Amino acid sequence: MILADSHTHLYLEEFNNDRNLVIEKAIFEGVKYLFLPNIDSGFIDSMLNVCKEFPENCFPMIGLHPTSVKENYKSELSIMENWLEKEKFSAIGEIGIDLYWDKTFINEQIEAFQFQLYLAKEKKMPVVIHSRNSMNEIFQVLKEPSFSGIKGVFHCYSGNLIQAKKVVEMGYLLGIGGVATYKNSILPDVIREVGINNILLETDAPFLTPVPFRGKRNESSYINIIAEKVAEVLNIEKSEVAEITTNNTLSLFGLKKQ
Repeated sequence: MILADSHTHLYLEEFNNDRNLVIEKAIFEGVKYLFLPNIDSGFIDSMLNVCKEFPENCFPMIGLHPTSVKENYKSELSIMENWLEKEKFSAIGEIGIDLYWDKTFINEQIEAFQFQLYLAKEKKMPVVIHSRNSMNEIFQVLKEPSFSGIKGVFHCYSGNLIQAKKVVEMGYLLGIGGVATYKNSILPDVIREVGINNILLETDAPFLTPVPFRGKRNESSYINIIAEKVAEVLNIEKSEVAEITTNNTLSLFGLKKQ
């Protein structure tokens, strides 16, 4: 059974003491594909180092996270654009709009999101979208004709059922993670609404740890827990969840199954 973690920050300091062990454990437990989204220029080197250590399993993305959009966002975007000429990346990500923590730079966030969507369109690359407390703002940008035809995933999907249907109608996938295991989560209803063919599995490690490990550090091997939850919700075998969601992930990111 082969699984994919479509979104994991394995290069962060939370893994400094046991990073290789965490990755090897994930691979041993069937999570063969690990996709690493970038945050800002300060994380690129550490992200790429992880991917070079595990070139058959770890695949980097390049992008400016919305919470890293500050006064210097234009120079940060220039760095992202330049890296596209130097390395191979699986996606532009993670990008988007975040209105949960701070709305100070909302206009700059929108501009940075648009710029990176243009890059994705130009380079024919998928996008990984962060949409915390900003689904309507994200939709407003994506409906612009300039961005038609871009493929991608709404990472850590947190919208409602109506918005989930709209995401799928626009040609995007939904990233389903540990939140699906939380007691009052609406994600089980979302999963039933959109179906297995429209979702990817993700951990967002080290964040959003699934039950029964909630409150502790998340890690990529816990994709198994999320796959079990999706199988339970849809009343299908875990092996079917693994096969379909892994194929969905590899198809989006342009990888062939090894």
